[in-house]
Amino acid sequence: MHYVLLYDVVDDMVTKRAPYREEHLRLIREGHARGEIVMAGAVGDPVDGALLIFRADSPQVAERFAAADPYVKQGLVIRWKVKPWTVVAGA
Repeated sequence: MHYVLLYDVVDDMVTKRAPYREEHLRLIREGHARGEIVMAGAVGDPVDGALLIFRADSPQVAERFAAADPYVKQGLVIRWKVKPWTVVAGA
């Protein structure tokens, strides 16, 4: 199954994320290497959110990622949610 982790983020996220960016990217790279994270990235111009796509047996994989993410821990993510994603095209 696929799950989407959606983030709503603070204004001026690009500047405010700088001190936490390497740790955030490390978590993404590790999740990708395990095959859990399919894709991830910021959305908007200016950035107003992020979208991470997970391949997992349950939504808990995405929920654990959010709980460990320094962007969430440091209050840069003001709201997040995990939703199941039904893929109709693509791998």
